[in-house]
Amino acid sequence: MSGVVRVLRGFAYTALPFEVVLAVCLVAGVRIPAGVLLVAEVLVVVLFAAEVVSYARLRRGGLSAREALGMLVPEPVLRLIGHELRLMASLVLWAARRRVGLTAGDRSFAHARDQAALMYGFAFVCLVETVGMSYLLADLPVVHAIVLVLDVYTVLFVLGLHAASVTRPHVLSGGELRLRQAAHVDVRVPLDRIASVRQESLFTHEKKDGELNLAVGSQTSVTIELTEPVDAPRLLGAPRLVSILRFHADDARSLAAALREAVARDSVTPERTPPSRAPGPPV
Repeated sequence: MSGVVRVLRGFAYTALPFEVVLAVCLVAGVRIPAGVLLVAEVLVVVLFAAEVVSYARLRRGGLSAREALGMLVPEPVLRLIGHELRLMASLVLWAARRRVGLTAGDRSFAHARDQAALMYGFAFVCLVETVGMSYLLADLPVVHAIVLVLDVYTVLFVLGLHAASVTRPHVLSGGELRLRQAAHVDVRVPLDRIASVRQESLFTHEKKDGELNLAVGSQTSVTIELTEPVDAPRLLGAPRLVSILRFHADDARSLAAALREAVARDSVTPERTPPSRAPGPPV
């Protein structure tokens, strides 16, 4: 089956540039022969059908849905598609006032308030640009349609970034702190690795190895240092080990206090308390 997957990937890598070139030619107004367009459409249909059949066979072979997709689609592409889908889903969750990743007993801490004005302003500018481009390209139907789709998606993308931050707050659960930013950062920090917690407002951050800065409005308000690094994967899946994490919360004081309390409570659990010794005989 791996041989079939390699053939499909090679076919996709060959067909995709061809489709991109055709799209550029259409936008530029180049007249494309009907036969070439037919071949392009057939290639897309055949490739899609082959991918569906291969996916079904991989699933019957015992692979999970995520594993089967991973065999057919390169990991970076899969991650980018997943990110876009999470952004669009966040818009629905935002409208429904729902939060992601919360269970009974968890404490959530919002972190999107200080970016709201900036994101709304950016979305408004994109909306004005959409209206302006629609007016300027009214005499070019094909270009107008393509640019309109891109502009509308840009507005949804910007709103989705903010919606993802609203619907994915930081979460403090029984044994870990879950730090999130929009739909692309999700880091789980075990409480037993936290060495110190500081509430400090920082507005400048230098990129350094072993450090992760999750700024909101260019600001972080809580800093934690770890005894052992944790993995904070990048958007495309590349590993990134960090031992210092800076992040922001709307109520940084409450988060820092709750985190210190949880770390102290975790450090004196029965599993980590040294066994007591029975008193020896008097001397």
